[in-house]
Amino acid sequence: MPELLDGQSAEVQGSARLPYVLKNIDGVYSCTCPAWRNQSLPIEQRTCKHLRSYRGEAAETARLGNTGSAKSVSSPKAAKAKPPALLLAETWDGEQNITNWWCSEKLDGVRAYWDGSRFLSRQGNVYHAPSWFTSDLPPFPLDGELWLERKAFQRTVSIVRRHDQPREWRSIRYVIFDAPEAGGPFETRLQTCREHFEQFPALYVEVLAQEPCRGADHLREELARIEQLGGEGLMLRQPESRYEPRRSGTLLKVKTFHDAEAQVIGHQPGAGRHRGRLGALLVQLADGTQFAVGTGFSDRQRETPPAIGTRITFRYQEFTNRGVPRFPTFVRIRNDGQA
Repeated sequence: MPELLDGQSAEVQGSARLPYVLKNIDGVYSCTCPAWRNQSLPIEQRTCKHLRSYRGEAAETARLGNTGSAKSVSSPKAAKAKPPALLLAETWDGEQNITNWWCSEKLDGVRAYWDGSRFLSRQGNVYHAPSWFTSDLPPFPLDGELWLERKAFQRTVSIVRRHDQPREWRSIRYVIFDAPEAGGPFETRLQTCREHFEQFPALYVEVLAQEPCRGADHLREELARIEQLGGEGLMLRQPESRYEPRRSGTLLKVKTFHDAEAQVIGHQPGAGRHRGRLGALLVQLADGTQFAVGTGFSDRQRETPPAIGTRITFRYQEFTNRGVPRFPTFVRIRNDGQA
């Protein structure tokens, strides 16, 4: 039978009354049969007897990297290494002074650690990049993202997680933002990357551009520009910071803050330097969702906090899965005379 091209589908008769449908979407092959649907593997690692019959055992084996029987296709243990020790970001709270920090676009790609010979995910999974893609990469570790373009995260995932090294890798770039073992401060490590690729150019590699942040207003202008282009957000790196293999406040991610309103329903006492005054406001949204707002207050506002029943404006980044605003920050008391 002919191969399924990207975007195509085909019907095959199985044990059910109606035929099953095979699809190829961005290199991810699927089947509507229960055996394919009920697997616990990621969708790009699944197969079934209908796909193997239609595409052939050899094609499915090449796609999934299987070297054993059909039942053992893409075992979770097949390509696993020790997870790399990565620098992970905190979230900018909207208040911290970030003047002169290094600013870059937050790419919506796949985080990939180059260990000198292969790409690893945060969990230690191996990305099977073609040899022509990696041939110009250095023997020392790099930290970056496998990136296609803005708003193409799912397509990127479908390409880089495949085992058959598809030609679609030619549309992927490895965008580097650090060299973990180069030593020295961030600026020195980044310069190590730039100098290496100036001497040994690599077709599918680029070093992520960085520019100094001139303050909160500049940051919000740049964030708006990137989001207008379809980007996800920004990243901030503290000048002269070291590569810390943990979540660190020297690396901050920034996304748009939204304004909303809530009603004060209680006061939480402060602790530490705020002992004896306001620690956080307990507030409620119009839909009944309750949460605490603990940042954004001046010392004077903590001494005489907004009264219960007052409506406030707060700023947040996004909603959690439970519908609670993430990183809420007090902005002001509503002054339109409404309770």
